[in-house]
Amino acid sequence: MEALRVVPKIFYFDTFKEFNEEFKIGKNDLVITNEFIYEPYMKPLGIDTNLIFQEKFGTGEPSDEMIDSMTKEMKKYNFDRIIAFGGGTIVDICKILALDVPEKSIDLFEGEVAPKKVKELVVVPTTCGTGSEVTNVAIAELKSKHTKKGLAVEETYADYAVLIPESVKGLPYKFFVTSSVDALIHAIESYLSPKASPFTEIYSLQAIKMIMDGYKKIVAKGEEERFNHLKDFVLASNYAGIAFGNAGCAAVHALSYSIGAAFHVAHGEANYQFFTEVFKMYSRKNPNGKITQCTKILADALECDPNCDVYGELEKFLNKLIAKKSLREYGMVESQIDEFTDSTIANQQRLLANNYVELSREEIREIFANLY
Repeated sequence: MEALRVVPKIFYFDTFKEFNEEFKIGKNDLVITNEFIYEPYMKPLGIDTNLIFQEKFGTGEPSDEMIDSMTKEMKKYNFDRIIAFGGGTIVDICKILALDVPEKSIDLFEGEVAPKKVKELVVVPTTCGTGSEVTNVAIAELKSKHTKKGLAVEETYADYAVLIPESVKGLPYKFFVTSSVDALIHAIESYLSPKASPFTEIYSLQAIKMIMDGYKKIVAKGEEERFNHLKDFVLASNYAGIAFGNAGCAAVHALSYSIGAAFHVAHGEANYQFFTEVFKMYSRKNPNGKITQCTKILADALECDPNCDVYGELEKFLNKLIAKKSLREYGMVESQIDEFTDSTIANQQRLLANNYVELSREEIREIFANLY
């Protein structure tokens, strides 16, 4: 079995200015970003390049309609390289825009058109959660189908992944927490995946340690403390991305897509709602397997007994960073417990295959019901 593969070349800079000095952004580039990111980081450098502001084409998570509109806009420019400078939405969209995009991008997601990469892609993330800069996963809501679908092929890898802690400074506290919790989930799910290898485990475990250490300091000193640990969170997100890019994610992601699509809940926030409940179920079903190592690491970080309800303690700890909601607070109704259970089983087998233990329909339903 292949133990580890990292496709993009990874670069690290302290500032966007240093990145620009190395990559020399110019007229042959198309930078896709947000205006609120462009203003503090790019505008002061007077960079002469082609620009598209993603927010002019829609807000929230990526959709095929957003991609279609941006593809039309892109045709106005001559360029060889796309620079994706933004959060998960921009990164996922740019993985598609670097392809030869058909008139309807849904055809790529549905497998009607074979992907062909036609532009070089540089990804500069401005969040510390998705790890998407090193994975080939691009996810979009297919509006006409009322569902989310992913494309993960060789052609959707970036050529370069660029880490710049400075670029995460503008991330509001709520999004800092939900994106970094997403990275923590990537690390833990990939560690327990049947596809994990001794190499991916190194990245998973280091990411868990770095994120939990950072969280403890933020809980102790307040939300402003995060600014002293941005480098650790950016690196941990990347390590977790390398781990799940090889070993995959599992039930937390599988179940969260239901509320993400139905109620337009941001990806990291949706995952956060399911995280500890899924792991309580895992622990109940097979407490003596590989999860014991994971439980011990978390117990050490939380300074609690590994034999106590560690995932309950983790939930209390994470609640000190940001409060968890019930699913009904997003607009879910009781009849959707069964609806979301069945849609998860029907549509998310790619992720459910990576579960630590197999979850039955009744167990998946129980998780939805407990969180409702």
